[in-house]
Amino acid sequence: MIIEKTDIATVITNEKLSILDFFSNFSKKYAKFKNENVILDFSKSKGIDKENILLFLPIVKQHKNNGMSFVIILNEIEADDFPNEMIVVPTHVEAFDIIEMENIERDLGF
Repeated sequence: MIIEKTDIATVITNEKLSILDFFSNFSKKYAKFKNENVILDFSKSKGIDKENILLFLPIVKQHKNNGMSFVIILNEIEADDFPNEMIVVPTHVEAFDIIEMENIERDLGF
């Protein structure tokens, strides 16, 4: 798990762990990120299935209820396959764009 903080988000990249191990590690460390915009980067991971990504849904909902953004980068599965609460995009650029748009919406009171 590689953690990189930028000016608008914390990017957490999975390089070698299985999704289940990554989820377990992330869940234990989530409290550190609950007040930050989060990007989970699975762009280098192979063999990911929808069910494993759906493990993150309760955390995503909680994070959004706290008024923060949570975006998942995943290029193996269509974003339309996930519930509306989960924002799944194929690239880093799109992930940062989503967070910037959501920051603007929060600033405007939407």
